[in-house]
Amino acid sequence: MTAVARVLGIGGVFLRSPDPEALAAWYALALGVDFDATPAATFASQGTDEYGVLGLFDATSTYIGDPQRQSVMLNLRVEDLEGVLERLSSVGAPTEDIADEVYGRFSWTYDLDGNRIELWEPSSATSD
Repeated sequence: MTAVARVLGIGGVFLRSPDPEALAAWYALALGVDFDATPAATFASQGTDEYGVLGLFDATSTYIGDPQRQSVMLNLRVEDLEGVLERLSSVGAPTEDIADEVYGRFSWTYDLDGNRIELWEPSSATSD
């Protein structure tokens, strides 16, 4: 494990909803949040190229974890994803395989309460 294997901040928050499109419309109307068709909204950090995401998922989606017990999932921006996974393994936390996607590299773990957490190491194209 390298010294930089750590969480840098929150990359996003994902909410489960029985009607994600209606919830996106409410956020747009009530708070002025602009969603894409996913529905997801991105928020740029002032003075940086970093951003956070508010993503809305169907109530039955397992992406956020067990639909019966978890309605919110944190996405944590990390530095050195492999090192973070080693760190998690060293304390007995479960980890999932790394997925390489267009926005970077992702993996998942579960906290002591069984909440699924997404770990995101942005690609250089999305963090520069």
